[in-house]
Amino acid sequence: MSENKVVLFIGAFDTKGEEYAYVKTLVERRGHQVITINIGVIDPPRHIQPDWDADQVAEAAGSTIDELRRRGDRGHAMTVMSRGAAKLVRKLYDEGAFHGILGMGGTGGTSVISEAMRGLPIGFPKLIVSTAASGDTRAIVGTKDIALIPSVVDVAGINRISRQIYAEAAGAICGMVEREADNGAEDKPIVAITMFGNTTECVDRCREQLTEAGYECLIFHCTGVGGRTMEDLVLDGKIAAVLDITTTEWADELCGGVFSAGPSRLEAPGIAGIPHLIVPGCIDMANFGGKETVPAQYQDRKLVVWNPAVTLMRTNVEENRRMGEIFAEKANRAAGPVRVLLPLKGVSILDSEGNDFWWPEANQAMFEALKANLQSRIPVEEMDVNINDPSFSSRAVQLMLDMIQEWKSSQSG
Repeated sequence: MSENKVVLFIGAFDTKGEEYAYVKTLVERRGHQVITINIGVIDPPRHIQPDWDADQVAEAAGSTIDELRRRGDRGHAMTVMSRGAAKLVRKLYDEGAFHGILGMGGTGGTSVISEAMRGLPIGFPKLIVSTAASGDTRAIVGTKDIALIPSVVDVAGINRISRQIYAEAAGAICGMVEREADNGAEDKPIVAITMFGNTTECVDRCREQLTEAGYECLIFHCTGVGGRTMEDLVLDGKIAAVLDITTTEWADELCGGVFSAGPSRLEAPGIAGIPHLIVPGCIDMANFGGKETVPAQYQDRKLVVWNPAVTLMRTNVEENRRMGEIFAEKANRAAGPVRVLLPLKGVSILDSEGNDFWWPEANQAMFEALKANLQSRIPVEEMDVNINDPSFSSRAVQLMLDMIQEWKSSQSG
């Protein structure tokens, strides 16, 4: 077994103390140390004496437990404790105080615990046992690698079901902190590439060529969380350059689709000052669920059922024009090098001659608005091919490599 590690337990020890004490015993049997943070605001902790009690968590958020109890507002208390827990956990992480973190609870406890975990970097062991782990977990996980175990029964006592779940959780967090990291590729600069099913051919070729050129490629599927995760990593300083082949999330943001990455999409590379090549990949489509979920105002639009769970809607001239303006606005703010590469014969598989979304006039509205609003310092190149043509991916890679080299030269100078 690897050397002993420290695992941080965070939870409401006033109501879940018995369960945490049980898991603590299992982790300590494995030879690891457990430190604890209590986020319970109702009563004093039971069964387990925390290293950092709830009053210290509240104080980290500028409040007190007495004030929270007097106010009697559960929602307000959860907000305060979430903020305090996130600050305290991050402080302890920065001090190197623990090697992994575990939490357990219902919906309220999970919200506080997960906010604290989302402040920790990707790759750091994070595990939650939760009653909410089998539903829509986007609010819990966010853009981080939080592992979830459904509690099956409520986190309320030790019984024949929960005993198995807690043992699984103890084994999982021990395995996570004991694992040996593979650092073999750490010396390679990372290029982030955005992808969708309709740009896979292009991205695969870009990845192969950049890998041959000595870069490590991280591919992000543009389903909303994919774009947000990529941009979070950029802001964390993990990414050397962004090959933004697929910017479809802006179509969803504009049209109310299910894959929006929010209004800040396209901003992170510019804030970080790293090379950013922008391509309008898949801006021809907004994404919805099954066909019955498409909003009524879009029922007369061009729709393609991509699979039973995904319906694509063709964006129109006005929506494309607006995206052109938005892309220019984002690019103009960039503190680092930015370029634009446009495929004149379609921005996706569906947007190719003879296919369902082929509509050159709509694309042209986007391209013209983009060029009209871009600052003159930002180069724009057009290619008379579809985005998935081999020549397009080769040119995108060459531009990316040129931008990286120019950026490196400017940094060293």
